[in-house]
Amino acid sequence: MNDLPFNRPYRTGREAARVATVLDGGWTGGNGPRSARCERLLEQLTHTRRALLTHSCTGALEMAALLVGVGPGDEVIMPSFTFVSTANAFVLRGATPVFVDIDPATLNIEPEHVLAAITAKTKAIVAMHYGGVGCDMPALSTIAGDHGLTLIEDAAQGVGATLDGRALGAIGDLGALSFHETKNVSCGEGGALLINDERWVDRAETLQEKGTNRSRFSRGEIDHYTWVDVGSSFLMSDLSAALLVDQLELVGEITAARLKIWNAYKAGLQPLQSAGLLELATIPPAARHNAHLYRVLARDRAARDRLIETLATEGIRAYFHYVPLHSSPGGARFGRVHGPMDVTDSAAGRLVRLPLWVGMTAADVARVVDALRRLAVASGPHTAQDGRLRSDE
Repeated sequence: MNDLPFNRPYRTGREAARVATVLDGGWTGGNGPRSARCERLLEQLTHTRRALLTHSCTGALEMAALLVGVGPGDEVIMPSFTFVSTANAFVLRGATPVFVDIDPATLNIEPEHVLAAITAKTKAIVAMHYGGVGCDMPALSTIAGDHGLTLIEDAAQGVGATLDGRALGAIGDLGALSFHETKNVSCGEGGALLINDERWVDRAETLQEKGTNRSRFSRGEIDHYTWVDVGSSFLMSDLSAALLVDQLELVGEITAARLKIWNAYKAGLQPLQSAGLLELATIPPAARHNAHLYRVLARDRAARDRLIETLATEGIRAYFHYVPLHSSPGGARFGRVHGPMDVTDSAAGRLVRLPLWVGMTAADVARVVDALRRLAVASGPHTAQDGRLRSDE
């Protein structure tokens, strides 16, 4: 039986022609016509004030850290259950990440823990929308507003997802998106910064263009450009933008195709949850997710590892996810923990991500579901550790 890969980047079939057009046109660098088209599409999709393409979501987060102005002595509250870029962006500026625990239902940052972690040093809160499922942004927005903090969304996994009808990444002050090859909409490597506060638009354009006012020059607002601020080369090339533009125009169709697969997994695996053999994800009523991933929680780490290994022997590629930042050498060196991390530690040790990509067939999903049924039954009933991890309702 053929291997079933974990991920296959979406393709429209027009990629080669799009790249050839860019090469023939002669503008392959950043802030070209394809980049401009992508930025307008993102602004229409998210209703943000300004979208700027970047070379990665990492770059977008680094721009956010520069805009907020964090530095030595400042603290930024964030989940530990996230990718290292969420923390690195602020560590690079000298700030300290403060790691707090997550909600057991969604694996998103828990507002109550955020509130408890605020000190006089706190400068910002970072909400990472795990799996494209929106965090409790109303609660986080209230906390940020009450304490004069900047609210940044790490919406790397959130393209095409909403919360209360608002696009993820466009709810807080700043948002960062990813177009990495593992994301729903991709161009190999890429990202975008969503700027939802008008006061940061001009400076963000300067930061993106290496600290120069070249964007104003390109619009004919000044007769030359020069170095005016700090910055870096945060731009996406127009070659990458050419790959991205078609996918942005098809984001609704891509999301619908992924949701069909996600829902098939849910229907097939629901009996295992009812039998106490696996835990499935919870989607809050206000969240319209984008089926970025499908994940289950095994009984414990040993059961999780056996499940992944056994699936691999059957040609099914499934993986765990983050090693929590607070438990990493970098987290110990650069950050600090506030409060217990029981949910983070438990979920990180038990989580399995299943294959999910546009083009998977009903037979593919049935193959994974059948394998999980056999393995879960063989491993015995599941009991949530300490009763802290809730099942889907």
